[in-house]
Amino acid sequence: MLTDAQCRNAVCPPDKKQVRFTDAGGMYLQVSPAGSKRWFLKYRIAGAEKQLALGSYPDVSLTAARKAREAAKLEKSKGIDPVQARKVAKLKALTPAADTFEATAREWYAMKLDSWSSHYAIREKRNLEKDLFPFLGSRHIGEIEAIELLATVRRVEERGALDVAHRVLTTAGQVWRYAVATGRAQRDVSADIRGALKPHHGKHFAAITESLELGKLIRVIRGYQGGPIVRAALQLAPLLFQRPGELRAAAWAEFDLDAAMWTIPSNRMKRSVEGKQNGNPHQVPLSTQAVAILHKLQPLTGHGALVFHGERSHDRPISDNTLRAALLTLGYGPDVQSVHGFRATARTLLAEELNIDPLVIEAQLAHAVKDANGRAYNRTQYIKHRASMMQQWADYLDKLAAGGDMIQFRGAAK
Repeated sequence: MLTDAQCRNAVCPPDKKQVRFTDAGGMYLQVSPAGSKRWFLKYRIAGAEKQLALGSYPDVSLTAARKAREAAKLEKSKGIDPVQARKVAKLKALTPAADTFEATAREWYAMKLDSWSSHYAIREKRNLEKDLFPFLGSRHIGEIEAIELLATVRRVEERGALDVAHRVLTTAGQVWRYAVATGRAQRDVSADIRGALKPHHGKHFAAITESLELGKLIRVIRGYQGGPIVRAALQLAPLLFQRPGELRAAAWAEFDLDAAMWTIPSNRMKRSVEGKQNGNPHQVPLSTQAVAILHKLQPLTGHGALVFHGERSHDRPISDNTLRAALLTLGYGPDVQSVHGFRATARTLLAEELNIDPLVIEAQLAHAVKDANGRAYNRTQYIKHRASMMQQWADYLDKLAAGGDMIQFRGAAK
């Protein structure tokens, strides 16, 4: 075994790259010709020889090096690789010191923000700031137990917001998984309480799917006595069955009335940020009836950018509530027919009464569907099929509105 005097006087001859002075238990002092002296521990794990640096002499004395050697041997006896443990410790040291739930969550939020849509980012921030931070924000995330998180989420349940409670738990789970990845927590405790929440059954948008009732609705819409902009939007909603936000924010530049085509830019579609930035635009073939409605509206709003501009500002589209209020005025509340529900109306009756291929319908709805081979359906294909379908649908609505003989289909909205 080495003495402190031997360590002080240890030198390496100029003709050698280094010299090792052995102590005990696999520890040695390595000396270079330039005079540097470093402690190392040689050990074997899983049959492989490894070396662990213990520091430089005299900053790390002989006594301190032996203590480090014993600590490493204790780790090894527990099945822990001392070198790997050192690497993990260094990685943890690089992680920001703040390990409270709020600090961890805000770091996670900032990292994810660029990949989210604005709507999703607002929702996640609300989940954190309203329902999680007030109760867990100041706690060290690695010390929070599942029962504490459950109590927090149940406060949301007590408001009757079961759907929000499940979303808040999902948000919390993502924060915990980030905490585990960054060394702040050992495990994701949110997984322990997923079965402890009250079940939430999402509601479908109300939609009429019976032909006779739909005929009555179309007649009422065509008799709407409100302003011409809202009247046109209301008439186009069942004809085109696109999402309400995509319809109300439509711009004249998106329409080619001569070619009977509405091309919705990718960034206006309901897609991920990557999809909005790099996806294909969504094409909506226009029936002759839809083109006629737009031609009639064009002298009124065609001088501006927006097809359905608001009354107070021509630079802003009609509000989310405008078409809902118009339907309510006509006697169709949100529990009978919603604006978004025209999508379910079309999807149901196109398949059940007009026998349209479901893949073509889903493509026109801008849903991401896959074929039998698992390939994503290309929405830019089969334009002729979709154009034919849209004209069939418009003619069908005309026949319903005229009270023509129709088979009454009784089915649930999808």
